[in-house]
Amino acid sequence: MIVTNDVIKMNLINYSNKNTKLTREVKKGKYFKIINGLYETDSNTPGYLLAGSIYGPSYLSFDFALAYYDLIPERVVNYTSATFGKKKKKEFHTNFGNFFYRDVPSQVYPYGINLIKEGEYYYQIASPEKALCDKLYTLSPLQNLQDIKLLLTEDLRIDEDDLKNLNLDDIQKLSELYHCKNVTLLYKYLRRIINE
Repeated sequence: MIVTNDVIKMNLINYSNKNTKLTREVKKGKYFKIINGLYETDSNTPGYLLAGSIYGPSYLSFDFALAYYDLIPERVVNYTSATFGKKKKKEFHTNFGNFFYRDVPSQVYPYGINLIKEGEYYYQIASPEKALCDKLYTLSPLQNLQDIKLLLTEDLRIDEDDLKNLNLDDIQKLSELYHCKNVTLLYKYLRRIINE
């Protein structure tokens, strides 16, 4: 379970030096530090369950979400998340893994996010369509449909059948919100291959 420094110290009300007691509790293995002020009670908790608590508001996306949905063949070891309004990339290297955060446009941020419950934890992750759009948003602008096809099928190695299974209406709505050439090209390309 994730706990904050303040919550732990409230439970240590009977101790005169709460910081010293907390340090001892960490050494004993009762708490495991995630980042300053944030702890986990189970050292085996998967990092994706912690990503939203480390830096937020945020949701898992980009390469992590693409791998989560088996759209890309690579095993992703970092937790990549989308934020908005931060104006800079952020990263945290912890005992639970490496966490990377980067902005997406604020007008697109709330769309296409799934809330998942796993045990006592909740986490947010982009839908497959949103994760792909987020990824394309971070890349240099492409020029045409041939470029987007090569990027999707050769660079990212997404199977064309998986692309055809994406929700075209969701991609269209997202393309209107992103104002990004790559996402617009994605919509045009998917419309072409789905309607073939």
